[in-house]
Amino acid sequence: MPRARPQAIAAAGTPDDVEAAFYEAMQAGDLDRLMACWSDDDDVVCVHPGGPRVVGVAAIRSTFEAIFANGSIRAFPEQVRKVDVMGSAVHSLIERVEVMTDSGPAQAYVLATNVFHKGPQGWRIVAHHASSAAQEALQIVPPASQTLH
Repeated sequence: MPRARPQAIAAAGTPDDVEAAFYEAMQAGDLDRLMACWSDDDDVVCVHPGGPRVVGVAAIRSTFEAIFANGSIRAFPEQVRKVDVMGSAVHSLIERVEVMTDSGPAQAYVLATNVFHKGPQGWRIVAHHASSAAQEALQIVPPASQTLH
């Protein structure tokens, strides 16, 4: 039997609402709220930085449970680029992650893609792919000119 979803997620009206709830849950270390953002589809997928492809709700829940055992994830979405079309949305973004080091607090960056589909329960995440990024990788490459000379 599927777990009940928190009302705030069930009523989410847009991919932006679900994405905000996802990052708020990460920052709070709230596994149930985080998983409520995910679709119940068997083929949902998550790739954590440097990790393998994790497929399925139970497997994704297990990975976040292990991560949260060490505390919450202080990840903040920045520079979000969106492609929203009908029942699907793809958000490409930079996650600014606050980490504690031996020298004190520091920031790390992650390049992430969040994919959302709209189904019977509204918008839900069907894929989250994140990879570590060096500072140089955070620059946005402008689109090439489409003008021919």
